[in-house]
Amino acid sequence: MEGARLGIWALFTSLIATVALSTALPVCALRAQRYENFQTRTPLPPDDYIIIGFLGGREPWNHPNRGVTRLARKLRELYPSSSGVHVETVENMKRGLALKLIRNALDRDADGRLSDAERASARVILYGQSFGGAAVVKLAKQLNQLGVPVLLTVQVDSVGVGDAVIPPNVQAAANFYESEGFFVRGEAKIRAADPQKTRVLGNFQFSYKNKNVPVSDVIWLKKVFMDAHTKMDFDPEMWAQVEKLIVESIQTAPR
Repeated sequence: MEGARLGIWALFTSLIATVALSTALPVCALRAQRYENFQTRTPLPPDDYIIIGFLGGREPWNHPNRGVTRLARKLRELYPSSSGVHVETVENMKRGLALKLIRNALDRDADGRLSDAERASARVILYGQSFGGAAVVKLAKQLNQLGVPVLLTVQVDSVGVGDAVIPPNVQAAANFYESEGFFVRGEAKIRAADPQKTRVLGNFQFSYKNKNVPVSDVIWLKKVFMDAHTKMDFDPEMWAQVEKLIVESIQTAPR
């Protein structure tokens, strides 16, 4: 049933992406993301943070009006790069770019390998919406294989296979979801692969049956077939909670 639901949604997102990307975005936003698009210059000093947000669906990394990119802009205002906090957004199908960025950020001696000290110095925070939420967990698992710790993962209405189990290299994880969509429902419950190493901050459910969230610039296909899922992406109250968790993670991380 889960696989069938994901298959149906993948079909709809492909259709939606075709319409949206051909009508709603400037030409510059249609270009495939490349490593050179990152603003972060590597390697980073040992105490610096790197925050990566993954967009959902087939949204481009620099979409001007999606929850992930709006939060990234807010975080950059709160924490300019000179403060030691670096924020990037990534398309969920470009996870390899994010992994390369993190490796380059930690590889301070540029020998192509991560030493124990370089891995231990990592201050990584990951968040994402929809397919981007699933990308968060997948990247965290890749970092686990490399022995790289992750301070925090945040999933927003995460849709994907295997996105419910958080790997043991993640210190804290949070999940925000809605369960009202017919075609699209976010992961309702995440759990730690090792509860001794990962603290699940909560599975926070949101309802949009009687909540007015402006989505005027969204194409009608999303409004009809992914109403609650779309409203969650545009919900300022929900994203304020995500921001709060990220800020708290930065403020409380040992230095």
